[in-house]
Amino acid sequence: MPKILFVEDDLFIAEIYKKKFETSGLDALNVTTGKAVLKAVKENSFDLILLDLVIPEMSGKEVLKELRTNPEYDQDLRIVVFSNLSSNEDREECLKLGADGFISKTEFSPSEVVEEIKRFLRQFEERKRNKGIRDADSAETAQQGRGKILFIEDEEVFIEMFGRRLREEGYDVTFEKNGSAGLSAATETLFDLIISDIMMPGIDGQEIVSRLHGIEDRKDVPIFLLSASVDEDRIREIAEEPGIDRIYLKTEITPSELARAVSEFLDDRKKSADKSE
Repeated sequence: MPKILFVEDDLFIAEIYKKKFETSGLDALNVTTGKAVLKAVKENSFDLILLDLVIPEMSGKEVLKELRTNPEYDQDLRIVVFSNLSSNEDREECLKLGADGFISKTEFSPSEVVEEIKRFLRQFEERKRNKGIRDADSAETAQQGRGKILFIEDEEVFIEMFGRRLREEGYDVTFEKNGSAGLSAATETLFDLIISDIMMPGIDGQEIVSRLHGIEDRKDVPIFLLSASVDEDRIREIAEEPGIDRIYLKTEITPSELARAVSEFLDDRKKSADKSE
């Protein structure tokens, strides 16, 4: 049973979530202060820390900084921020301080939070399995020439998880962190596949698809879209729009599953092209 440290100082909210976690197969220990987090981490091992930002004694950001900079703490600790403070600035600062992910309290129900936690745990397990793979190995594999992928994503955690897995599979991956830069890269270079988040700074993923679809020598480049927040009805609507080959929820696909889907798609596309020649 995965063990999580749940940092929440509102005891009523903590009790609700703790019961939800435990009925969902998660062993949850609740602490209410920043110093209690540090104490608990020294005395126990956890698969994940769910960290609020507004807590007594030390703020969540101070706790995060201490855990990531003090060598007394295990640097493999997996920390996901869970807070009402969910502006882009808060998210970016937490990721820079070393958070592995971010869940907004206002955007997810308790059941959805559980699913997000399980998704993170699956991804962390993949990272652990792949930890021994060195960058030199990835570079050597990339030379196999399986294809060139443009990955347009503004969140570092997804760039690291999905991007690294694609490179390990032998793909040459180019990263862009906003829609405008992604569109420029897609028009300047011919890629075998473009993967883009739907919600992007500047130009969103759907606009990228629309503009590329209007360029003669780019309209046939396959495009996968990813999303962490679009509901299922909207997903189905977007999937029917021209120029979109696949669409996935980040909450429902792991890096390995995405890499496998990419490989199967591009392999099938190559076989079809070979047959038509």
